[in-house]
Amino acid sequence: MLSIHSLIRITLFPEEIENMFIWKKLGRVFNPQDVVGRPWMREFAQAPSTLIKGATVRVYFACRPPRDDDGNYISFSAFIDINRSNLLEIVRISERPILELGEPGTFDEFGTYFTSVTRKEDDVLAYYAGYTRSKSVPFTISIGAAISHDDGETFTKLGNGPILPCSVNEPFFLTVPRIKRFNNHWFLWYSAGKKWLAHNGRLEPVYQIRMATSNDALHWTKLDKNIIPIKLEDNECQACPDVIFYKNKYHMLFCYRYSTNFRGKDFGYRIGYAWSDNLLNWTRDDSQAGIDISEQGWDSEMVSFPHVFELDDNLYMLYLGNQFGRYGFGLAKLESYQD
Repeated sequence: MLSIHSLIRITLFPEEIENMFIWKKLGRVFNPQDVVGRPWMREFAQAPSTLIKGATVRVYFACRPPRDDDGNYISFSAFIDINRSNLLEIVRISERPILELGEPGTFDEFGTYFTSVTRKEDDVLAYYAGYTRSKSVPFTISIGAAISHDDGETFTKLGNGPILPCSVNEPFFLTVPRIKRFNNHWFLWYSAGKKWLAHNGRLEPVYQIRMATSNDALHWTKLDKNIIPIKLEDNECQACPDVIFYKNKYHMLFCYRYSTNFRGKDFGYRIGYAWSDNLLNWTRDDSQAGIDISEQGWDSEMVSFPHVFELDDNLYMLYLGNQFGRYGFGLAKLESYQD
């Protein structure tokens, strides 16, 4: 029997609409629970972001050791290298996190994660979520930056503070940065906290997608408004906006979920879609995303945190499965596109 939330999804996004994108799932690429000898990478592989490196593709992702004795997590960023000729073949797993945790009292004391990378001249820039714990709410997050002079092997933080902090109109947290360059201009998409909701004895975060722009990828101007319309409910949560320019149009793949009871199938993350002609005004139509949960297996309850990249004249998507990526990320290939 369908739940009311499943019925809402079907009403909003009817299956009979022909998809603009159709993605073919190729399988799971990486499961952190298969890794031995790296206790700091025991759980989760979230927010994948790629860097093309000749014969390999490097995939950065967020991971965690098990919870501490108080039930708290810390988070790191790591990478795997996969074979360019066989994207399901892992050829290397990073030996250590790419960024250390921040000093006591800094914005990234308990997490340097959700990393998005881009090339800038001879360097690689990384934008990441810096996490610290709070007392009245579980956490606050700002966006930090780091630079690599050795093709993404090691990174140095640009400073002890965030490059994009909370502000007057974004007071709660900023998370899951996605960096891109179009027309010699830099764009940083992220999710900004909207409020905290009290539900069943815990506080749940509500967040929507926003954008900042820059001429140099270092000094940012916030647009200061939500850019993707909500569809599910007033407190719909949106994350991981990944933008590509394809077939003369800007496309955004992102994920969205309900604000409460979202840790299972009916209420959990799905991948959504929006398009734009100018990167400022977006038209949302999730029926065109072309990917959904599987009938069974590691991605049978959720699909989320998409990352789309072009490689050898093909378009691919990395994405998370059940429990927000606890069991790793998978790969899909664009099978067809119809405008």
